[in-house]
Amino acid sequence: QVQLVEFGGALVQAGDSLRLSCVASGRAFRSYELGWFRQTPGKEREFLCSISWSGSSTNYADSVKGRFTISRDNAKNTAYLQMFSLKPEDTAVYYCAVRNGLGSLPREPDKYNYWGQGTQVTVSS
Repeated sequence: QVQLVEFGGALVQAGDSLRLSCVASGRAFRSYELGWFRQTPGKEREFLCSISWSGSSTNYADSVKGRFTISRDNAKNTAYLQMFSLKPEDTAVYYCAVRNGLGSLPREPDKYNYWGQGTQVTVSS
């Protein structure tokens, strides 16, 4: 089992950049695929991006491709979501999640086994 905690959520202005961190407990972190998602009230959880256990493969939603970058440092049990050119519509609670996978990097939230508690990102116009 692994526990995840997100850090870095903040109130920022449109056009700003922000980096979120996802810190995992347990030595198995390096074996998991990891995804970032976000959710706003009344809407389904939205896939943003995912990364393979080694970091060699990534998958991005079209809505964030070119603006967001996912990475991980297995030595630190940490993954990151670097966000650039933030827009008011990026306002949401951001979650990281992991799964035991073989490289498919799915976009469906129900394919992920463990979730963090989320961190709020608010982008003002």
